[in-house]
Amino acid sequence: MNNITIFNLDDDIKYRLQKRAEKHGRSLEEEAREIIRMALTENQEHSLNLANILEERFANLENFELPEIPREPIRTVSTFEE
Repeated sequence: MNNITIFNLDDDIKYRLQKRAEKHGRSLEEEAREIIRMALTENQEHSLNLANILEERFANLENFELPEIPREPIRTVSTFEE
């Protein structure tokens, strides 16, 4: 496993991280690992489906619906044979 060092961490952030670690019964290092793990795996749980992303983004608009766009029949494929 690799190690990382974080320089210039704001004192308030370090204090809040320590308090969060205490609350969860973990060391400072364990808590930081868990936060990083959650942040990097949370997006993997959601598929990159544009319709789902848009639905989540505008969910707070409640009864908002986009008008249905009429569809045209599929066009025939051009062939260049004689």
